Order: sequence, then C-alpha cells, then structure tokens
Amino acid sequence: MLYLASQSPRRRELLQQICVPFEPISVDIDETVLPSEPPTDYVQRVALEKARAGARRVAPNAWVLGADTSVVLGQQIFGKPANAEEAASMLQQLSGKTHQVMTAIALVNATQVAARLNISTVQFRALHSSEIERYIATGEPNDKAGAYAIQGLAAQFISHLSGSYSSVMGLPLYETAEVLRYAGLMSHA
Repeated sequence: MLYLASQSPRRRELLQQICVPFEPISVDIDETVLPSEPPTDYVQRVALEKARAGARRVAPNAWVLGADTSVVLGQQIFGKPANAEEAASMLQQLSGKTHQVMTAIALVNATQVAARLNISTVQFRALHSSEIERYIATGEPNDKAGAYAIQGLAAQFISHLSGSYSSVMGLPLYETAEVLRYAGLMSHA
C-alpha cells in the first residue's frame, strides 16, 4: 500500500496521472529552514521528514511518499507566501529573472528509503506591478511555493522552462516512477 504524505491537490492529481493507487494522509512537520541550510539540503530534509512522519502513522510494511517543493532565487528559498504582501514581494523579485524550482521526494517504509531531487530552471518575463496585483487578487498564489502555479494563470509569466513541468507543479513524475518501481509499487512496463 502507498500513502501520500500530502494534502496537496496538485500532488494527488499528478500521482493519479501515473495510475498508482494511494491514500493521502495528513502530516504536520516544522518546515523552518535551518541556519545556513542550503536549499537542496532543505527540500530533501523536509521531504524525508514528511515521509517519516507519515510512516509513523501507518503499518510498518506500508510505503509513504513525501515531497517538498521550493522556489529558489540565488540562495533565497521562497516557500508559500503568508499573505498578499509577501506574495507580491516574491513575484516582484522573480520578475524578469531566472530561478530554480527544487522538488525532493522520499519514499520510506520501516526499513528502507528511496529519495530523489529534481531541479528545474524557470525564466519569468518582466512583470508589471498591475498584473502582479491582478494575479494576487485571483487567490492562485496562496499556498504555492514562490507564490505562483505553473499550471494556472502564472503560465503566462514563464518565458522558458528547463526541466520537469510536473516537478514545478510539485511532484516530479519521472523520479516518482523511479522510486515506486524500486519499491515494487509500479511495474516497468
């Protein structure tokens, strides 16, 4: 049995896309960035902590998939905005720049761990303050790393993507399929 340690509708939708049966479970962990923690270490640690928190709630032989996505500009990690002002600040900083989207996944059971990291590069065109305001008013930036959803209205802001579209959405399907095959939860064909 596979459990998804996430309440994200995007992650559920993506996992359903590859036809893997699963049950979502809710986990609550501290997602605070540690002092001097590099972004790659941060997303991998949080994904693993989510998976392990989920594993403590299910049978020992069950597999739990955890994931974490962060938008990174330089070494600055943009998580989910706390409010409209923070969303506007994030979008203003991303405007006209190239940033990375890092999504880590961790698949765990009582005795095993399989983890992967996907790093995609996203280029935003220059954004006008009025379009940032209109975008924030839609509510779409809420609960999204970096205050945007590639699969939504923000797609019009992206001039170039190098990497995994599904990873920028929140779950890299190539890497996810790899770890699920490792665990025998998905066939090779």
